[in-house]
Amino acid sequence: MTIQMASRELPRPPASPPSRYFRHLCSAVLLCGLALAPPLAAQDWFRTGTGLGVEKARVAVADFAPRSDSAQPLANLFSEVLRADLDYSGILELVSKSFYPLQAPSVPTELKHQAWNDPPASAHLLAFGNLSASGNDLAIEAWLYDVRNAGAPEVLGKRYRGEVSDAQLRRFAHQFADEIVMRLSGGVPGVASTQIAFVSSRSGSKEIWVMDYDGANQRQLTSLHSIALTPRWSPDATRIAFTCYASLGGRTSAQICMYSMETGKPVAFRTWRGTNSSPAWSPDGSQIMFMSSMLGDPELFTTDANGGRLKRITHSPGVDTSPAWNPKTGQQIAFVSDRGGLPQLYLMNADGSNVEKLALPDMIYVIDPAWSPNGQLLALSARRRNGNYDIYVMDVATRQIVELTRDAGRNERPSWAPDGRHIVFQSTRSGTWQIWIMLADGTQARGLTSQGQSESPNWSPR
Repeated sequence: MTIQMASRELPRPPASPPSRYFRHLCSAVLLCGLALAPPLAAQDWFRTGTGLGVEKARVAVADFAPRSDSAQPLANLFSEVLRADLDYSGILELVSKSFYPLQAPSVPTELKHQAWNDPPASAHLLAFGNLSASGNDLAIEAWLYDVRNAGAPEVLGKRYRGEVSDAQLRRFAHQFADEIVMRLSGGVPGVASTQIAFVSSRSGSKEIWVMDYDGANQRQLTSLHSIALTPRWSPDATRIAFTCYASLGGRTSAQICMYSMETGKPVAFRTWRGTNSSPAWSPDGSQIMFMSSMLGDPELFTTDANGGRLKRITHSPGVDTSPAWNPKTGQQIAFVSDRGGLPQLYLMNADGSNVEKLALPDMIYVIDPAWSPNGQLLALSARRRNGNYDIYVMDVATRQIVELTRDAGRNERPSWAPDGRHIVFQSTRSGTWQIWIMLADGTQARGLTSQGQSESPNWSPR
């Protein structure tokens, strides 16, 4: 059954040795599938680049009022999801419910501004509203008010209508949370409505899965009964490119595969000789860059979004892999190469010119580069001298680096959220490879998966 959704504005007031490991990393695709920077408090470039250095408004979320007894569980769920979304936004301070006044408004005429602005709540803004459910029809009215100014109109007013279901309710809560975050962050939407693609073995083979940003609604996309790796969302979030294993000329090899989120089915894509892996979309969605050994040495190639107009980009001995396209310029590529011995980070122009090695002191082994949405920062995974892999963030212009994880399992494959304030990654800190998220400053790490082995996360662009 198709879910009908509608929202509108409300009226007012309303391990092994490094070189061997890198070769093993590439052969896994072939065969089977610095000195620390000062504390973050001193990193102005980092706070500016991630948007986490702004002064935080205190926001309270009153329990949404049910219009009938049967709507109480729905109202509770909506309130809980909304609070969780705002609490993890990184740009506001959520007021504890223990500080709330006894009476909560359900419509603007019931709002007592001073009661919410005074201690102990000391809120700057209040989100509240009501929910009704009649048969299979769900209706939600939601407002955000500045409680410091009783004469001010609502900051935000929305009405949502749809079918009664937990999934629909969560979707509306995510939408309202994103609207609030956008109003408080200078126009950058929240990420509560986004999704994360990842690889999981829980069904018996490595398949592509997706889930909501908070780990809810985990569902399997592919059923290849083989090996799927490295999912990458297209810029418009309608397709996912990934590495799969396909039969070609009587032999099975890694190829670039495509899945359509619109049709819910795999999309035919061209195959090539050798090993082909690690797809990366250009910011406009017109090209895909990937690693291929079709001519011998693993090099980087580009093709158009349909697999045509193949072009070789790199020409070097060794392995070139893991390309990442600068989402702002569209002209700069970060990638990993062992052309100098051990895997290190390189930059180049999108046509392969102006190749530059990024010297990162004390980082023996560098993998998994990922650009922040503003094109200023690179997240990466690097091996320290003690042998562990951790997540770092680097300012590309100044080469300044901060370490986000340490001594909590092995941490790899970072991917930025579209707001630039969150990062998803894979970690063994819970004992097996699972998907985790954290704020982009390394705080508030949360596990999203627990079944099977889950890895290679990639955050949707919207």
